[in-house]
Amino acid sequence: MTHHKIKHHLDDATLMAYAAGSLPEAFNLIAATHLSLCDTCRAAAEALDAVGGTLLDNKADAVEVAEDSLARTLARLDDAAPVAPTRSAPVSDGLPAPLRSYVGGDLDSIRWRPVGMGVKQAILKTSRSATARLLFIPAGAAMPDHGHNGTEMTMVLKGAFQDDDDYFARGDVEIADADVHHVPVADIHEDCICLAVTDAPLRFEGLLPRIWQKFARI
Repeated sequence: MTHHKIKHHLDDATLMAYAAGSLPEAFNLIAATHLSLCDTCRAAAEALDAVGGTLLDNKADAVEVAEDSLARTLARLDDAAPVAPTRSAPVSDGLPAPLRSYVGGDLDSIRWRPVGMGVKQAILKTSRSATARLLFIPAGAAMPDHGHNGTEMTMVLKGAFQDDDDYFARGDVEIADADVHHVPVADIHEDCICLAVTDAPLRFEGLLPRIWQKFARI
């Protein structure tokens, strides 16, 4: 079986926050899910863990931290040889391991609820600071045109989608903020299932999408 090479990764800020344990539960979930499939980001996260551990070990000799220390640390990680991951990424078309405990099983255990236009969702139980949901988008279907009041991260679990920015397939993460306005469209060849997390409601312009938004709680 040929597997998609992940091209769209977590950003440095998310990896740093994940390593520090400071992400809201929903964002921690999408980070862990991506890391379970992505050797590149998992190696970076392990490198950050190692840097953090070294800093803790040397805390007795603490000195004043320069304002550019984070940028310099990340630059050193970029220049260093890749860190070998401690475990290989699973080869599976089902739900990655971090998601299974939230769902209670694999893809066939998801309790979908229709939200209109063939789209279905399953809201996952996480802390209230951010929302996590699984989205099922029929092949070729488009999500409503929308912007963002905060940050939205969307990771493809099955199938693929495309918007004005790029094409996203299994394992890829799209990070959208207030500057991004887009219309995601599922690939015509296969239904798309995504994990989407947000820390603020999406911003819809049209009346019908705003009505749909209240029903879908997105």
